[in-house]
Amino acid sequence: MTYRIAFLPQVEQDVQDAYNWYELQLPGLGDDFLLSIDAAVNAIARNPLHYTIEFKNIRKAKARRFPFGIYFLIHQYTITVIAIIHLARHPKTWKTRTKKK
Repeated sequence: MTYRIAFLPQVEQDVQDAYNWYELQLPGLGDDFLLSIDAAVNAIARNPLHYTIEFKNIRKAKARRFPFGIYFLIHQYTITVIAIIHLARHPKTWKTRTKKK
């Protein structure tokens, strides 16, 4: 069973900022980053319970090749991605997004 994926509005900015940074480092690297995130999100959709709980009911998947975590919630048949951020960032960055949940 594949779950439906929804993204909080802030996630688009998370990904855009990372993409821009990687493109400045090496043209084309941003595209590799997007492919890595897309693969991770697809893996989450196929088997979300595979990933460990990071905080309360929020799970975390890691992107391959890039040090980014994909933080998400599962509610029935929908997965809500609340953040896609660098793993070195302070957890407060994504935890504050859970206050409305």
